[in-house]
Amino acid sequence: MRAKIFQLDSFTTELFAGNPAAVVLLQEFPEEQVMQAIAAENNLAETAFLIPSQGDYRLRWFTPAVEVPLCGHATLASAAVVMERLEPQRTSVTFQSVSGPLPVSKFKDGYVMNFPARLSEKVENPDGLAEALGVVPVEVFENQFNYLALVESVKVVRSLTPDFEKVARLDRSGLIATAKGEGKYDFTSRYFAPAKGIPEDPVTGGAHCMLTPYWANKLGKNEFFAFQASRRGGEMVCRLLNDRVEMEGACVFYMEGEITLV
Repeated sequence: MRAKIFQLDSFTTELFAGNPAAVVLLQEFPEEQVMQAIAAENNLAETAFLIPSQGDYRLRWFTPAVEVPLCGHATLASAAVVMERLEPQRTSVTFQSVSGPLPVSKFKDGYVMNFPARLSEKVENPDGLAEALGVVPVEVFENQFNYLALVESVKVVRSLTPDFEKVARLDRSGLIATAKGEGKYDFTSRYFAPAKGIPEDPVTGGAHCMLTPYWANKLGKNEFFAFQASRRGGEMVCRLLNDRVEMEGACVFYMEGEITLV
């Protein structure tokens, strides 16, 4: 059995930047261990598995190690596959997922995704977080998915060298480091998730579902131009719309082909 596969760079307009994702097109989802093996073979931050369903598509995401409940850059890549390869007449698609319906619309320069906002609460610095991150945060927020650590400056964000073994031992699956932005950017961030098999994710839509309401409260506005300061780097426009977050970004196709399924 063979299946179409696409690899794209998300949240960028240039090849070899942003966050690479694979998209595998299927007619039905195979066993979880098969999807996990494909994701491990691809060895990208996420592989999306896409199946047609009632005029739209169902979507699941796997890192090389685990299935995850939400992924921004692989959803963006999936939207590009649908609207540029499978059904080029379409200008919107809604993906059904374990995080609910995820609408994506096409516009001139890319796509706009609509995701659930991930609100957070301020907490005392958790045991081991400063040691894992390598600096003492100014403040820490949490939700069920991630910790968010505010640090003093963009320079600090860029210079972080986390201890990934210690980050993986935290009681949240991911750790966001962020600071108020410089120049054209409202805020800058990095995202570490070694517990999910991703030491550092290049550009993370799911993290911005937490960052956007956090910075809306800090800065008193609802629209942001954000930069994720990984080695590859990536930027996006984010908007807080009540309990949803809109994220704008572009994609570039890198590879198209077929894989052999077990």
